[in-house]
Amino acid sequence: MTFSRSILSFRSALFFSGVLLATTAATAAGNHAGGHHESPIGKPGVATKVTRTIQVDMSSGMRFKPSDIRVKQGETIRFVLKNTDSVKHEFSLGTPQELLEHYEVMKKFPDMEHDEPNKISLAPGKQGEVIWQFTQAGAVDFACLHVGHFDAGMKGVVKVAAK
Repeated sequence: MTFSRSILSFRSALFFSGVLLATTAATAAGNHAGGHHESPIGKPGVATKVTRTIQVDMSSGMRFKPSDIRVKQGETIRFVLKNTDSVKHEFSLGTPQELLEHYEVMKKFPDMEHDEPNKISLAPGKQGEVIWQFTQAGAVDFACLHVGHFDAGMKGVVKVAAK
């Protein structure tokens, strides 16, 4: 009896994993018109099309400097990020909802590594970059989503002026 329940539980978990994978693949494939919809925060930038470089310091006191950045719609920005603090920090671009959702995941998996073009994690003393094209006017938020950092106020905004 226990053996049968174990197999049934395994099959249920396998089925659920398959459904989740299929749903994720369908969502990643884009909209029904056949292409990816454009994110409200823009899209990954191309290094050869960088229009400006902005230095951002991830500093002690759980702050980004600067935390208020202004760009123009269509600009491709190279963010050069330097962690001058003694703890690991992250730079993550997103909508407020995306950042909050990702923060909840980070609380469950604090050692999560990122491989997305709009995020970078940096150890103390390290430097890295994010290249991003801002395709829509409005505000794009950024934050450090390591546990406790977001709550301590380690966040900022990129204000994107219309063309």
